[in-house]
Amino acid sequence: MKIRALIVDDEALARQRVRFLLDEEADVEVIGECKDGFDAVEQIEASRPDLVFLDVQMPDMDGFEVLRRIPQAVLPVVIFTTAHDEHALRAFEVSALDYLLKPFKPARFKEAVQRVRARLEKNAAAPQLKVLLAQLHAPGAGEGRILVRSSDRILFVKPAEIDRVEAAGNYVVLHSGKEQHILRETISAMEARLAPAGFMRISRSVIVNLGCIREVQPVSSGRYSLVLKNGTRLDMTCTLGELQSRLGEI
Repeated sequence: MKIRALIVDDEALARQRVRFLLDEEADVEVIGECKDGFDAVEQIEASRPDLVFLDVQMPDMDGFEVLRRIPQAVLPVVIFTTAHDEHALRAFEVSALDYLLKPFKPARFKEAVQRVRARLEKNAAAPQLKVLLAQLHAPGAGEGRILVRSSDRILFVKPAEIDRVEAAGNYVVLHSGKEQHILRETISAMEARLAPAGFMRISRSVIVNLGCIREVQPVSSGRYSLVLKNGTRLDMTCTLGELQSRLGEI
């Protein structure tokens, strides 16, 4: 029987590369492609693929968040595709997850696909992956957490631990006490993600945890700055009325 595969990557050339290599695998049938995580969740639930080539780093929803949203009953075998270096990939190796480091070679690709064949023949989808997802699906366990990758570890940061978020080009910087975490994400996407957790965008480039505000100080006529509990001062371009209204919602 054919192995039904879905390709998920926000880069068209990356999807094309996987499809090209799969043309050499006679027993694999590509049933679709997705360019973002939201579409991936819908297609996985609807088409129930046997195998998903899943990009780790995508805007708005990364590969881990995609898996967190999929019911375990329809969980496919997953091959992660990532541009991270070998140090970051140690975390995947600990969990015995299949991965392809971009740009991957045909021989490495064939090796990953062969491991999938062996796994499907045994009718056993990655037990370590199921353990990981069971933890993420546990009531309240992964709710709202943000996955942050560094050179040697993967962290799950709770929104309550974040003081503020600042835009930095195509990235955002999460300030959590004395720690800073860099995430490839837009400030607008982070605003939407953190708003339910009591965050507000106070300027074009800053989102603040409203629970961390110590005081509001006037700067000039109609302009104010916030002082956080840790002493950080932040200029705000939103109005005092907007801030008060948001505070009243939480």
